[in-house]
Order: sequence, then C-alpha cells, then structure tokens
Amino acid sequence: EMDIYRGHRGRTEISVTFKGRSCHASAPERGDNALYKAIPFIQGVERLHGELKSRPDPFLGPGSITVTNVSTRTASLNAVPDECNIYIDRRMHPAETREVVLDELHALPNAHLAEIVVPLYAVPSYTGFTFPVEKIFPAWSLQEDHLYVQAGKATFESCYGRPAKTGKWVFSTNATYWMGKAGIPTIGFGPGEEHWAHTVLDQVPAAEVVQCADFYAMLPLFLEVL
Repeated sequence: EMDIYRGHRGRTEISVTFKGRSCHASAPERGDNALYKAIPFIQGVERLHGELKSRPDPFLGPGSITVTNVSTRTASLNAVPDECNIYIDRRMHPAETREVVLDELHALPNAHLAEIVVPLYAVPSYTGFTFPVEKIFPAWSLQEDHLYVQAGKATFESCYGRPAKTGKWVFSTNATYWMGKAGIPTIGFGPGEEHWAHTVLDQVPAAEVVQCADFYAMLPLFLEVL
C-alpha cells in the first residue's frame, strides 16, 4: 500500500494433542474418540477470539486466535481415531505474553485432557546449522517520532510529492526477529495491498514495484541527514 509501517503484532504457534482409544468404527462405543474430545476445545478457541477483541493494544489492536489445522491418527477410515492434533495460530500484542497465551488455552473446555505445547523451530540452515527456538515471535512497534519513521516519511514525500501515511501490518513479518528480539530499528514499506496476501488473488502491481525502488534508493540519504 506504499505506507510507512512501524509495527505489527507477534505470533505464537501452539500444538494441542488429545489422546483416545481406537476401535472398529462399527462399534465406536468400545473406543474413546480423540476427535470428539477436541471439539469443545475448538469451540472454546472460537469464543476466545471474540473475547480478545475487548482488550486491544492502543496501536497494534487486539490479539487474535484461530485453529489452522486439525488432524487425526487412525488405523483406517473404518476405525475410531486414538489421537487428534489441533494447530493454533495466536497473534499477540505486547501485553499478551507466552504465559498469558498458554493460561488462556488451559482454561478452555477439555484442556485438562490435552497436551498443549509451543513447538520448536529446528530447521537446518543452508549451511546445516540448526538453532532450535520456540515458535514465539514477539510483537513490536516504533513510536511515530522515531528517527526511522521520520526518515521514511521524509523519503516518501521527496520521492512522490505528497504526505506519507504511517500505520501497521495486520500480519507479521521477519521483523519479529530484527526488532522484536534483536532490537534493530525497523520500518516497512512496499508495493501491493496487504489484504491480498495468502489468497487466490495474491497480487502486486508492477508499477508500484518500480515506484518503490525510488524509496529504497533514497532512504539511506535521509537517514544520514536527519
């Protein structure tokens, strides 16, 4: 959208596993269907998303939560599943810590029947180096008067001859590490409209790609003089 973005919410990935007992599907009462145990919990996640809207961050807005994947382990399509895994995407503002996120989930229906964990990210790099970390990616923001934000606005006005708008992303970016963990001042600027991301109509106007190149070339000059 070619605005100057100065923050976004963080993200935590959560794996929730329910255990049951398998049996032949012709007599399901002989088993313990793990998927059925998970259903009240999933419904609780949906309700929790609505509750999060009532406690927003002044700039980044409210957190969010949704189930992104459900899978079962079963001997066959004619057997009751003995395990059900739910994967959750939780977006957080700065006041929503790891402890807050997990406590909310442990309070949901049937949570006492589940194993609730934050998975590790342990994918080797191109060199083979592996650095295991929990899949927790912090929220971050810069103040409107921060040097980088002001430099971005000045660069925009110089390149395009109109006032710049500032704002925030709804999704998250790699700045969860650069700014959220490493504390490296970060702003965002680029072509396209955020609401197209991860949709079948994902798109970026080619003309905006060319226009943004001017901004990237000029920004270091304004960082030097401000």
